Amino acid sequence: MISRLEVFGMTIKEIAQLCGVSRGTVDRVLNHRGKVKPETEALILRTIHRMGYTKNIAGKALTVRKSAPVFGALVSSEGNLFFEDVIAGFRKAEEELADYGVTVLLKTMRGYDVGRQLMLIDELCESGIAVLIIQAINDERIEQRIRSLAEKGIATITVNTDIENSCRVCYVGSDYTSGGETAAGLMRLITHGQANLGVVTGVNTLLGHVQRLEGFERHLREICPEIRVLDRVSAMDDMEHSYRMTLEMLRRHPEIDTLFVTASGTFGACRAVIELDREKNMQVVAFDTVPSTVEMMRRGLVRAVVCQQPFMQGYQAVRAAFDILLTGASKQGEQIIMENQIKIVENL
Repeated sequence: MISRLEVFGMTIKEIAQLCGVSRGTVDRVLNHRGKVKPETEALILRTIHRMGYTKNIAGKALTVRKSAPVFGALVSSEGNLFFEDVIAGFRKAEEELADYGVTVLLKTMRGYDVGRQLMLIDELCESGIAVLIIQAINDERIEQRIRSLAEKGIATITVNTDIENSCRVCYVGSDYTSGGETAAGLMRLITHGQANLGVVTGVNTLLGHVQRLEGFERHLREICPEIRVLDRVSAMDDMEHSYRMTLEMLRRHPEIDTLFVTASGTFGACRAVIELDREKNMQVVAFDTVPSTVEMMRRGLVRAVVCQQPFMQGYQAVRAAFDILLTGASKQGEQIIMENQIKIVENL
């Protein structure tokens, strides 16, 4: 008996609602129990087919349950509060898939050292993972390791940021170029096209951070040619580093009146502004509503942020891993993109 079969996220109850029949009727069709009008059965099968259902899905679900698959997850979350929501998304999906025996084995690291990431990938593989979910460093050595895993039958899903030239199966995250363009639009609204801008960048070995900065600066030149970018420093996704580098930049360029923080490090940048007593004549555009950034928004220093739905990134990554095992369908090259959301203090 199929009691809670999910069809790409749909339950029997939802199929029954779509068809205007009872759950028992759907169950009889799925399990070939008969006593269903031919036209009703045809309607149910058409609906199931439309949702991508295959007739052997129940058998595959049973196989998945017996294998108790382990999904390995690896993110650079240490010292970066953004990833608390990503991890919460992992855990929520793991909870929903508990009936299938799915567990998520999480490894974390601080910063973006390729050797460290390779070592943690190996540790996950030694634990017998079925799928790897990784916030990948954009480096040829990581790309080669992903290719090696594919040859061994272990699919890789990149989460939060993608990697170039790899054979990863699926990417789950935001459209970074679009996010940068959105931030440029916010900058125009906030500054009215006139500003002396300092940019606090992310990590140049993360593809998403590079794409976001490129999207921002290209679009800013198009729509706000009179905004002057006076300096750029890297926060390296670290609050203390962001603080020190922003402090030095503002001392070099006291005329800076606007900051764009492209990734983590917003609180560190704001701390530098406050320490230099520049809060009254400074405005900041940043990313994501981590608690420290929300604090700066309520204080009036951060004027707007672009959010990339970290919880849904984690959740959808685990669900995508499950779909690969359940359906056997190839997701090669697929992208599951989170919508960029604009937040100001009034809609927090």
